Amino acid sequence: MKEKVILLASVVALLISCNHAKKESKYLDLASANLKEKTTLKLQVDDSYTLMKNNCYACHNPNSASHDEIIAPPFRAVKMHYTREHDNKEDFVNAVVNWVQNPTEDKALMFGAIKRFKVMPKMELEKKDLEKIAIYLYDNPVEEPEWMDGHMKGMGKGKNKGEN
Repeated sequence: MKEKVILLASVVALLISCNHAKKESKYLDLASANLKEKTTLKLQVDDSYTLMKNNCYACHNPNSASHDEIIAPPFRAVKMHYTREHDNKEDFVNAVVNWVQNPTEDKALMFGAIKRFKVMPKMELEKKDLEKIAIYLYDNPVEEPEWMDGHMKGMGKGKNKGEN
């Protein structure tokens, strides 16, 4: 009788441990799937940031030492102007992409930048890459020069908007 109880207990323990292993396996698969999604998202963000850095920072350089060294407005200012005008992501992205594909003075939102830097050159980037950059710009805080806060506080003191 003792042998039957031990055998039965062993079989039950074996079944429970097999069932537990199957449940753990499902959790591991889910964790692995979530990791893949997070990795894909991170790669998309990294890809978008890399596109922005490689194609935009030559002019919109966040590492410029002073306002006098820049050749285009920092992205913080770009983002500020575009989010003021376009209050949702889709409109923001479309506006940025449309501007970069065909920048003209009459479509400008940054009159001070146009006055100082003139109209930016047309960028020969694929629309999907421009969209990635615009989405990244909308969704993330952007790098900005150290002097930017002081410059923003001094805005609006001149006679014309964007003079400073």
